[in-house]
Amino acid sequence: MFQAPVVPRLRKRSRAVEAGIQRHEEVKFEDVRLYLVEKKMGRSRRSFLTQLARSKGFIVDDILSDKVTHVVSEDSQASSLWAWLNGCGLKNLPMMQVLDISWFTDSMGAGRPVAVESRHLIQDTLPTLPEGSPPTAVATVSQYACQRRTTIENNNKIFTDAFEVLAESYEFNENEGPCLAFRRAASVLKSLPWAVECLGATEDLPCLGDHTKAVMEEILLYGRSLQVESILSNERYQTLKLFTSVFGVGPKTAEKWYRRGLRSFSDILAEPSIQLNRMQQTGFLHYGDISRAVSKAEARALGNIIDEAVHAITPDAILALTGGFRRGKEFGHDVDFIVTALELGKEESLLLDIIDRLKHHGILLYCDYQASTFDISKLPSHRFEAMDHFAKCFLILRLEGSQVDGGLNIAEGDSRGWRGVRVDLVSPPVDRYAYALLGWTGSRQFERDLRRFARSEKRMLLDNHALYDKRKKEFLAATTEKDIFAHLGLEYIEPWQRNA
Repeated sequence: MFQAPVVPRLRKRSRAVEAGIQRHEEVKFEDVRLYLVEKKMGRSRRSFLTQLARSKGFIVDDILSDKVTHVVSEDSQASSLWAWLNGCGLKNLPMMQVLDISWFTDSMGAGRPVAVESRHLIQDTLPTLPEGSPPTAVATVSQYACQRRTTIENNNKIFTDAFEVLAESYEFNENEGPCLAFRRAASVLKSLPWAVECLGATEDLPCLGDHTKAVMEEILLYGRSLQVESILSNERYQTLKLFTSVFGVGPKTAEKWYRRGLRSFSDILAEPSIQLNRMQQTGFLHYGDISRAVSKAEARALGNIIDEAVHAITPDAILALTGGFRRGKEFGHDVDFIVTALELGKEESLLLDIIDRLKHHGILLYCDYQASTFDISKLPSHRFEAMDHFAKCFLILRLEGSQVDGGLNIAEGDSRGWRGVRVDLVSPPVDRYAYALLGWTGSRQFERDLRRFARSEKRMLLDNHALYDKRKKEFLAATTEKDIFAHLGLEYIEPWQRNA
């Protein structure tokens, strides 16, 4: 027997739905607008607490703005919370209640906003401004890395890692402008003592253009950047990155090999028409060792070896560890030293004598020595060169595990008891020591901005050899790094604060 289909009864639409508005919960407390800080709380817990509060009639905003009246946090570190809040560019921050989660739980239990007591308050531990000072949310951040203090602690790694990938990709494409823009942006974010958690916090920061902010916004919204993911999965990028990881292989050589259809080390080594130079042959031979990070303990052990060799040659020698290890890093890709003698001119044969002693001890696996081409009469140079003109040598040394406190940083299963490590030695005349030490300490962006500051702000020319005052038309002498900062009118920044 035929049965008519059951037609569901349509409910009467509310005016709100007809008007295109979806009403979630009834708002009971119009004068209270909450914002829950995700840091420490976590995304899932924040989402749960947001729904709980809204179900009880509270307004909870997903974005921190000047409309918010109550900021709720589970962060027990008041200083870090206030550093972040002060960096969000809020004009109404002094009027907001910044509260511990205990106020929120008390309010949920009561079903209404409870009175704020002293135990609920998260007090501002930052120094207050002098009376009469204009209110400001963000301390001025300089466009120059040499005026910012940047430690190895990076509060914005999620952004700076993305920027480094983008910068490297543009570098492979020989597109210098965007490459430099992303490196400058990364440098600024690394210097911040707080994490950027809303795009509004970047409003007054220098060196952040539309492209960098768009990448940041995407990461803030989705936790990742599609552009970065696209680059990381790109065959050309991956191949060039692999090839340039070999000692002696630069971007142009890597690009040439890629265009020939080569995609792996075995492709290169099996191609009879490719003639590897001596440095590249060594790079492939010792790839497993020198592509592995060097630890601080290994750097110290190598320092002891070089120091013993140097002082056996000349007791008045000066030896200084430079590069990332001088800046406080725990790991690096090689170890850099500056070595010179107190007597001017005595440094000329120093590197060759050191090389002879390393050979004698049987630990020299590779050596590329470059004699000094330094000529004071050719200074000042108006064009910066990536490599200075001092005598230098690029080495690979055999380091025994017994020489390293805590042992070697080697691959699991490696039973040799030694590894090869890249070591660079540079030997300036003693009157150029301070400039060479500053230049070889880095970081690259710090040095780049130091030169830019000297040129743009002081009308001076700076490189690893000298500082030239174009107004006075004279070279400025320096025996320490502090002298150079003083000549530039800059506050001295310690090496461990130059990780730009």
